[in-house]
Amino acid sequence: MTLTLRPGTPADAGECGRIMYEAFKAIAEQHNFPPDFPSPQVATDMLSAQLLHRGFYSVVAESDGRILGSNVLDERSPIRGVGPITVDPRSQDKGVGAQLMQHLLERVARDRAPGVRLVQAGFHNRSLVLYTKLGFKVREPLSIMQGPPLGLAFPGYAVRPATRADLDACNSLCRRAHGFDRTAEVVDAIDEGTATVVARAGGVSGYATFLGFGGHAVAETNQDLMALIGAAKSFPGPGFLLPSRNHELFAWSLSSGLRLVYQMTLMSIGLYAEPETPYLPSILF
Repeated sequence: MTLTLRPGTPADAGECGRIMYEAFKAIAEQHNFPPDFPSPQVATDMLSAQLLHRGFYSVVAESDGRILGSNVLDERSPIRGVGPITVDPRSQDKGVGAQLMQHLLERVARDRAPGVRLVQAGFHNRSLVLYTKLGFKVREPLSIMQGPPLGLAFPGYAVRPATRADLDACNSLCRRAHGFDRTAEVVDAIDEGTATVVARAGGVSGYATFLGFGGHAVAETNQDLMALIGAAKSFPGPGFLLPSRNHELFAWSLSSGLRLVYQMTLMSIGLYAEPETPYLPSILF
């Protein structure tokens, strides 16, 4: 099969969105798990937003004029985030995914980014094998948590919408946890009205871009994260990602009525340090 790789455009959103929906649905149903996207339109809308955003780079794989799959690279922070990568179910196991991944890794190397990360479904053995062969290392088991809004408030932990005035505090929290900040992501979330912060003892002690699949959070303590989760009005998409090793937060989430959807795995190439403070990753990292 002759494969052509080219940059994605907004015009690709419909076909790539359909493939994305079908690919994720097929692998999830093989393992009796719910699909990540409830419909092709939801997948298309998400991909359209990425294709229109200057902070994302996308690549499309074609053969004889037919789109076979796509991959996306989030370039909004020093650490790049991969995903979603999808291949048409009819064209899988033919090396398409490997070429899509290799293309993005070459771009990361060319841009001299210090690292790149991704999150893969724990039940998807083929993707784990592929990413391992490409050099990704397993870093953290993750749990997708979902359920009704908790409506919980904690005395002394005030959760409110984030503003641009909170940006320095948010960046400081992220640098303390991970060694780098995610300024562009936080700015996007503030401008979209999804970002929240928790204020304690006269300062910002945690933030979340939003509590869902595409959002991340960082805090000084688990109690700060509990306050952010407890105040969330919903958990968009399949849910939010929680490091499974954080027993206190995991057990609290379960006892509060949230359920485990399934396990995922955080993987990385390049710069990685064990987080210094509690955090919640996004589906990208």
